[in-house]
Amino acid sequence: MRRLMTSLIFASFATYASAAGLSDLSNAEASSGLKEALIQGASKAVGKLGSADGFLNNPKVKIPLPDSMKKAEKAMRMFGMGKQADELVLKMNRAAEAAVPEAKALLTDSVKKMSVQDAKDILSGGDDAATKYFKKTTSGPMAEKFLPIVKKATENVQLAQQYNKFAEMGSSYGLVSKDQANLEQYVTQKTLDGVYLMMAEEEKAIRKDPMGQASGLLKKVFGSINK
Repeated sequence: MRRLMTSLIFASFATYASAAGLSDLSNAEASSGLKEALIQGASKAVGKLGSADGFLNNPKVKIPLPDSMKKAEKAMRMFGMGKQADELVLKMNRAAEAAVPEAKALLTDSVKKMSVQDAKDILSGGDDAATKYFKKTTSGPMAEKFLPIVKKATENVQLAQQYNKFAEMGSSYGLVSKDQANLEQYVTQKTLDGVYLMMAEEEKAIRKDPMGQASGLLKKVFGSINK
């Protein structure tokens, strides 16, 4: 894998290409192939998560009750509040599913603004190098896009309002961690985590089997490396 990635770096960014099978590729084609791969992976990840039950039915990204609320969940169910707890979990995951489509434009824009050095780092990095790049460049703007959508989706849930009231108080006494002191912030962060987790999976799939991708350009770029 390291050898393959190194070969692609030279094909894309060096002034000449000495690796066999790359002579018919232009630098522009190789660079476009990389960017196309990243946009393709981002689109697939967003598409999976933004669909109905994209979070709720995926145990890898499903958003659970905050840890501080889980401690009280058994008591809630004992006192007939199980329905409220289930409603909150449903609303949190629906909020995430509604927010995720906002990520596509930000991820695509990040690829378009990628520098030569960024691309080299991705190609020479590990299986999640591109995902790390996206985290660095999009996590802030993405959180800003997600938060209002999450707030709107949970604003009428009584248990969410009650949680925020007591969690804020608990946080001031160190009883609730800061990342769980506000339910909307908690869901927003979990949504981000879900996006990047799925991005990492798509990145690994493309690196593992580039010839299995649909794009002719991707096949040409990665296929030439393996000749």
